[in-house]
Amino acid sequence: MLGIRHPFTGALYERDGEGNILVTDGDRTGRFTSEGQWLDGDLRECDPQICGWVAGPQALNHRMADSERSD
Repeated sequence: MLGIRHPFTGALYERDGEGNILVTDGDRTGRFTSEGQWLDGDLRECDPQICGWVAGPQALNHRMADSERSD
């Protein structure tokens, strides 16, 4: 899965494929909504702003998109 690491805690925030966020911090995991509300798991706290970033729409970057050249 793709995700991002929290800059302070190092916890990994990933999409779970169902619209929720899976947070892994060492050997503890927790599942949260995109707003950071706890759903299940032994990890019961997260950064709600990072949950929103990970769950948000993935916008394409025009600098990274393939384009055809007409030379």
